[in-house]
Amino acid sequence: MNIGIIGAGNIGGTIAKKLVAAGHSVKLAGSKGPDAVRDQAEKIGAVPATARDAVKGVEVIVLSIPFAKIPDVAELFADVPADVTIIDTSNYYPQRDGQIAEVNEGKPESIWVSEQLGRPVIKAFNAVLAYTLGQSGATKGTAGRIAIPVAGDDQRGKSVAQGIVETAGFDALDAGDLADSWRQQPGSPAYCTELSAPDLRHALASADQNRSARDRDRVMNGFMRSVEPISHEAIVARNREVTAPR
Repeated sequence: MNIGIIGAGNIGGTIAKKLVAAGHSVKLAGSKGPDAVRDQAEKIGAVPATARDAVKGVEVIVLSIPFAKIPDVAELFADVPADVTIIDTSNYYPQRDGQIAEVNEGKPESIWVSEQLGRPVIKAFNAVLAYTLGQSGATKGTAGRIAIPVAGDDQRGKSVAQGIVETAGFDALDAGDLADSWRQQPGSPAYCTELSAPDLRHALASADQNRSARDRDRVMNGFMRSVEPISHEAIVARNREVTAPR
């Protein structure tokens, strides 16, 4: 497939690397233009591009930029054909993004994203840490293979996103429509807890929308207060501890 990725950070860059390795044609765009990502792109076999070029002539667009920056790229999608699948990997953290009233009041993050873009999106790759994405993929059928939730209203687009998740080395779990995508947002038991498909299914079902924002902030504020580097294992363990169903 021809795939455009907007966002060359830890998540976007890792997705690009895995998709190129799987034989896909990838255009990679960063916030500072193609020259800033040229070495990164050429090292993995992707094509450095502007964000405007990354959305042209592709079948899939992966949007992997900070949540608050979504409105800044909305105009890029005005002429993108309706059959192009748009995958949103973003997460809302008010400590970083500022306060967004609609999301604070309970609107699922990816519904807000869809409204900003004027296009439906598929929510995927948001509930996995960059280290997990880069280092913990496994072949299909491996015992304990980590699963990633995929939510969306369009079944065709969701199937495309699920295929990309599988290509990256993870079980793709259908997490329902966008109205239920809050179940994989920060502060939920499904968020960055490295679960197998059966355990992830249980975590999604056990999510409590009334406590997820509080748990998100509890985890993040604790990390922000830490004076020592936090290991990957500690991040996963803390997410599991704070968000565990009760």
